[in-house]
Amino acid sequence: MPQTARTALLLVAASAALVGGCAKPRSADEQLQAIYTTEWKWRNDQQPDDEDATRPISPHLPHVDAATQQTRLKYWEDVDDRLRHIERARLSPPEQLNYDIYRRQIEVLIDDQRFRDYEMPANSDTTFWTDISYTARRPFRHAEDYDNWLSQMSEVPRYFHEEMEQMRAGLKRGFTPPRVTMEGRDASILTVLDTPPESNIFYTPFKDMHGVPPERQAQLRERAVALIRDTVQPAYRELLKFMREEYLPGMRTSLAAYDLPDGKAYYRAKIREFTTLDLTPEEIHALGVSEVERLHGEMVKAMAETGFKGDFAQFLKFLRTDPRFYVKTPEDLLMHAAWIAKRFDGKASQYFGYLPRARFAIKPVPDDMAPYYTAGRGGAGVYLLNTYDLPSRPLYNLTALTLHESAPGHAFQIPIAMEHKDQPAFRQLTYISAYGEGWALYCEQLGVEMGMYDTPYDRFGMLGYQVWRAARLVVDTGIHAQGWTRDQALDYFRTYTALPEREIGTEIDRYITWPGQALSYYLGERAILEGRAKAEKALGDRFNLRAFHDAVLELGSVPLPVLNERIDRFIADGGRGPYPDME
Repeated sequence: MPQTARTALLLVAASAALVGGCAKPRSADEQLQAIYTTEWKWRNDQQPDDEDATRPISPHLPHVDAATQQTRLKYWEDVDDRLRHIERARLSPPEQLNYDIYRRQIEVLIDDQRFRDYEMPANSDTTFWTDISYTARRPFRHAEDYDNWLSQMSEVPRYFHEEMEQMRAGLKRGFTPPRVTMEGRDASILTVLDTPPESNIFYTPFKDMHGVPPERQAQLRERAVALIRDTVQPAYRELLKFMREEYLPGMRTSLAAYDLPDGKAYYRAKIREFTTLDLTPEEIHALGVSEVERLHGEMVKAMAETGFKGDFAQFLKFLRTDPRFYVKTPEDLLMHAAWIAKRFDGKASQYFGYLPRARFAIKPVPDDMAPYYTAGRGGAGVYLLNTYDLPSRPLYNLTALTLHESAPGHAFQIPIAMEHKDQPAFRQLTYISAYGEGWALYCEQLGVEMGMYDTPYDRFGMLGYQVWRAARLVVDTGIHAQGWTRDQALDYFRTYTALPEREIGTEIDRYITWPGQALSYYLGERAILEGRAKAEKALGDRFNLRAFHDAVLELGSVPLPVLNERIDRFIADGGRGPYPDME
């Protein structure tokens, strides 16, 4: 079907679905429910999320061509217009909450389309060609998952061509990541090209095929080998040529988001997206400087507790070089992390009333991503720990990292949101950075109360992670709004954080190519800590920490103003949480 005809049909179908037929909803609640239920289904059809292990494998890769992007913009603008015509005061209290959360989601989706974020689908942290590989690594639970994965592989050339056309459009208007942050990132493309089909990442699901008859397994494996050899690898070969000969040479050499088209407005939109707050870069920068200074003082105190006799710079050098803080094998690092996670299991019921049913695995970051990946990353069902370059993975940071990425951080909070089936899917299955990262960072500090930090070095590592997130406020705004160079950012981190050199470089490149995202952590944690302090002061002896945590977590992932309102209701209810029987 011609592209224009396909897009026209998409738009007609989307508009008809949004209207929901001829029946007029009887109430404001029903109007809102009809809008967000229909839009959510449409959104997932447009942008299937195969990283979510709870969903079936999609049979298709998304369309990302310019006409489809315009269809999406028009659709979400229509949704926003319909939301504006709903009187919030006429909604029931639960639907008022849903309205506040959902409206913000739609505003972010519209901003992303208007600024044409889709023209920059690759950066130093995340790329469309590595995102595909997440699907190959997730569990396949149904026989049709294998057929759907084969269908996706057959669409790789079409999908890559569409993404490359978007990148060309970005090149023409100077909308690219900085060149310095993308140099060497083609290694992940080479991994697919240089690996035989039977060992290729795309073949992973076919190595262990549960619930599939042997004769069917042989057929699927034969098709997989042929698709990898004849379809997937040629598409990656074409992508590699494009990256080396066209994209990398044409990328911008400046760093700041302010240097992008309409850069100041773009950066402010990213601040609103990732922090859910309307703060200026100047306000955020000043807060970061102040908090780094405060936390640095706490780190100096922790250093003194270790008995170290030198100055702070000498202590950082000692931490980065002394072999006692580093393991010899990847398995040792994974086992240390597993022990930390299991220790939390024994304390969980003291601090949380509602415990998620879901469990998580601890796995190493895959080899093809590890050199440019962060120290760890957690989510529903998994805590990925980077075992690459072990001299860059100090044990004194591991407790804070594990609490953040596994439990009670990401691999704890996200499943709780997904288990609240009484809430709309757009709350169960979406992730707002300020809330999610703020919660995970709060969990690092909660580890002090939980008795998780056994030595002064571990406590220093926790404080080092806190100052690292405060320093992000300084560095992100410094780079994107104040003209900082990469070397300035590197030196700032070397001075105030205890991060290893490799991690410092990886992190700085991440902030350069992902404007605003780094701001969400500390501002989100700050909102939770301030809300807790407010509740403790107002409730006195009636304050129950388990009830407070349950009240925060039962929301799902929400904008910070919504979180603040929930804490106010918690106080007004006398500190009663959502699960009184569990308190």
